[in-house]
Amino acid sequence: MALTFTEEQEQLRTTLRRFLTDKAPSAAVRHAMDSAEGHDPLLWRQMADQLGLHGLALPEEYGGSGGGPVELGIVLEELGRVLLPSPYFATVALAGQALAASGDEAARARWLPAIADGSLTATLALAETGGSWELADIEASAANGTVSGTKMFVVDGHTADLILVTARTGTGLGLFAVDGDAPGVTRTRLETLDPTRRLARVDLDGAPALRVGPDGDASAYLRTVLDLVAVALAAEQVGGAQACLDAAVAYAKVRVQFGRPIGSFQAVKHKCADLLVRIEGARSAAYHATAVAADASRELPLSAAQLMPAAQVASAELPVSAALAAACCADAFTHAAKENIQIHGGIGYTWEHDAHLYLKRAKSSEQLFGGPATHRTRLADLVGI
Repeated sequence: MALTFTEEQEQLRTTLRRFLTDKAPSAAVRHAMDSAEGHDPLLWRQMADQLGLHGLALPEEYGGSGGGPVELGIVLEELGRVLLPSPYFATVALAGQALAASGDEAARARWLPAIADGSLTATLALAETGGSWELADIEASAANGTVSGTKMFVVDGHTADLILVTARTGTGLGLFAVDGDAPGVTRTRLETLDPTRRLARVDLDGAPALRVGPDGDASAYLRTVLDLVAVALAAEQVGGAQACLDAAVAYAKVRVQFGRPIGSFQAVKHKCADLLVRIEGARSAAYHATAVAADASRELPLSAAQLMPAAQVASAELPVSAALAAACCADAFTHAAKENIQIHGGIGYTWEHDAHLYLKRAKSSEQLFGGPATHRTRLADLVGI
């Protein structure tokens, strides 16, 4: 598997960075995060119509561009650099990947085209009131075409048109599609640390639901989906960490103390150098994981004649690389956000400066789908330590 990018992939990064520099400066991000929608609907449409970002990693037969985890990782890394408030992560990285990997032709044909053209927002609901992201701890239940239970920390769950809910059945775990406005669905926006990414509580009381993905116990399929999600989140965290390093270095060049730029002081230089090493290590882990995920995705079912559970063909290396990337990138982003504030000194603690927004995103995303300690424990189990 290659850890380098093609010319087309580099062009994607350049185009998207230029687009976000123009459309999502700090003032626009702050305005969007404080708005009623929590994002800029016009920018959402431009991302879909002008850049085709929503369908970039989806199969061509469902209106996508036929890309995969590598292209999705590039997009998320750039979105993470600017902390863009957007349903993109929930819709494409969570729900889109879950549907694409499901092998469920009817579900993919029904919802993926709408995700690809930006007309549908969606999300994945996993954690419950206990706060655990482990599949074994799921208590929500599904029976007779309905789902009941409570889901917590659902990314953009208060506004998503479609909610993919993990629930327990008589034969094991399954994934179920629930209309966000269906009877029996109550959605409550949560007050959270990160103002740039909204979370919700979703209460389900006999909500009408449609099974998605393999029948029987779909635990293996859901585990593969969570690995793909972890890889996507790691890419976003790398973008945020790099933005923190860039901001710290830029400030160290212009902030003068004792007649010299603070970047000339050994303590500050060492901080920046250590940050660079840590972020490059995290980037390598993330890029490796996206390459592994891309190899696994190429083996996933592509037509009705090839349908089979994704877990049967996913690369055995995917769980290991996903756990490694999740732990490394979460740690790197949080550390970079903290050091960025330290290097900025007093101004870094003010509301007017963006440094605190990166720290809040770092701490919030660090706990999504399990913290670094959880991923390290899983990694140790996978490699037999």
